[in-house]
Amino acid sequence: MTEYRAHFDADVKFVNGGRLTAEGFRLDLTGPDLSDDQIAQLFVRHLGLALVGSVELRSVEIVAEPHKGSRGIAAVPAAVRSSRLVDLSHTIATGLVTSPGIPAPTVHPHLTREVSRSHYAEGTEFGIDVITLAGSTGTYLDTPYHRYADGADLADLELETLVDLPIELFRLTDATERGIPVAAFYDRDLRGTAVLLHTGWDRHFGTPAYVPGAPYLTGEGAAYLIEAGAVLVGIDSINIDDAETSRERPAHSQLLAAGVNVVEHLTNLAAVPPTGARFTAVPPKVRQFGTFPVRAFARLP
Repeated sequence: MTEYRAHFDADVKFVNGGRLTAEGFRLDLTGPDLSDDQIAQLFVRHLGLALVGSVELRSVEIVAEPHKGSRGIAAVPAAVRSSRLVDLSHTIATGLVTSPGIPAPTVHPHLTREVSRSHYAEGTEFGIDVITLAGSTGTYLDTPYHRYADGADLADLELETLVDLPIELFRLTDATERGIPVAAFYDRDLRGTAVLLHTGWDRHFGTPAYVPGAPYLTGEGAAYLIEAGAVLVGIDSINIDDAETSRERPAHSQLLAAGVNVVEHLTNLAAVPPTGARFTAVPPKVRQFGTFPVRAFARLP
């Protein structure tokens, strides 16, 4: 069987500044017909580069040549189960402001403990409370129905897309641009994973600083995550799209159209390693409802 390698020069820029230049680099390929973008992805994975902003290849030549063991085409081992849990959800309480314009939740009693005493034996009491909240409160999950009238709603969700997903977490706390670019994801195999975007923006949650300058996923990045096979995408920012300067929602539109669920307003992602952990975020099973708070958590290796 004929094997192929690429010979090329490369210029890599990183989202947090800095650059890497390679001349006369040689890389194993999976076949002879790869595009420059596909070769760039293998190159990033082979070197184990993180926080890549862009990759430019020059003088690309594909030749028939035996493989030398490049890591870019090797399979990533499955994540290991663990028993240590990390809570990734904000606490919901009366008056919580998740996003400006979304009504704050209220909690009030339907049956107080005092009134309940008349219904039960001495020393027995219960409280039944009522909570009123918008679906987009606290840390919540968006389903396709949130964006599309004929999309899957909360009751349609398969637990396999919400529970114990292998995590691929990208640390972007020192990124120099608000938009998370597609090349930032080239260094990982993302098939079947929950892709979590750790921007550090959750430090502003519940304050006026949470809105201006918030990080977001670019439309190109969303398209790549779909093609790469991600099952769920989460972010610790106010919106996975640029909600500040654009009325378009390319990340929501593409991800939800492809059946990739979105979790927004995550927190505590600094406690989660880049790989090896597992993610769970399950909302209640509600018909004709598109988004709802979740108790999101990670199981650490």
